[in-house]
Amino acid sequence: MISTDFALAKKLLEDEQVIGLPTETVYGLAGNIFSEKAISTIYKIKQRPSFNPLIVHIKDISALEKVAIQIPAKAYQLAHVFWPGPLTLLLPKHPSISNQITAGKNTVAVRIPNHPVALALLASLDFPLAAPSANPFTRISPTTAEQVEAYFQNEIPLVLQGGTCKNGVESTIIGFNEDRVILYRYGAIPIEAIEAEVGEVDIYIQNEKNPEAPGMLMKHYSPLTSVIVTDNISAEIQKQANKKIGLIVFQHASSAIELKYQQVLSEKGDLQEAASHLYQALHHLDTLQLDLIIAEKFPDEGLGKTINDRLRRAAEK
Repeated sequence: MISTDFALAKKLLEDEQVIGLPTETVYGLAGNIFSEKAISTIYKIKQRPSFNPLIVHIKDISALEKVAIQIPAKAYQLAHVFWPGPLTLLLPKHPSISNQITAGKNTVAVRIPNHPVALALLASLDFPLAAPSANPFTRISPTTAEQVEAYFQNEIPLVLQGGTCKNGVESTIIGFNEDRVILYRYGAIPIEAIEAEVGEVDIYIQNEKNPEAPGMLMKHYSPLTSVIVTDNISAEIQKQANKKIGLIVFQHASSAIELKYQQVLSEKGDLQEAASHLYQALHHLDTLQLDLIIAEKFPDEGLGKTINDRLRRAAEK
């Protein structure tokens, strides 16, 4: 059920149930972090592997010390600049945080969402919320309440309506090793913006079998339709000439494919606009019974890095 019933959402969470929650990045499956029942439900209905940790959402910076310890100065520096917002910090976990949330790791991923509905709900509750993206494991993240409803139908009692997500891609995940700042996941805040605040950022070398942070598995954010990413759209179309093809392009449509099978993410060449439209484009093309989606590789700068990261994971076999 999609609803704007804030009081019902609050009651369901207090009763250890799970709801669909709007944020500025994507919709999440939200539950009380201190409820084993709620967290187990999230993992079950997402079909999420138990080794893949969840992100904890808190209401304000003062709540950070209730979920994390040994917080570096650079973490606070970034939090004061980017919170509320699409920045997740990976920090040593507070003893009160269960291993179920952190997938047995000694770190917890935490952020403050920048969405009025999510913030109001968090402010009304006595506990933070775990809220991974509201999609089945490996599928495209949802940016509308309707997409959450289509995924889960009767598996959750409520999807709280919050409109279309502004950023449209997940949060940037940042961790720390002594004085070094580490990027664990590209997201809605470009790495260049992080480096402008704290200097050079190291890129984490991924461990597929034991991810340190959420959203890091190689196959992720994927439509059911196969995806190919290329820096030469025309050549790839010619190679796939016998197939029914859909296109995702940055700025300019191709004359080789009918326009109804193309998704132009930003006609004005704006990477932020393109990122906000990415998942909507994938969702739409995935409904057209195509043989293949061909996606143009984006400029390797700013949010182009985030878009390329998501497309690469969507194309993973």
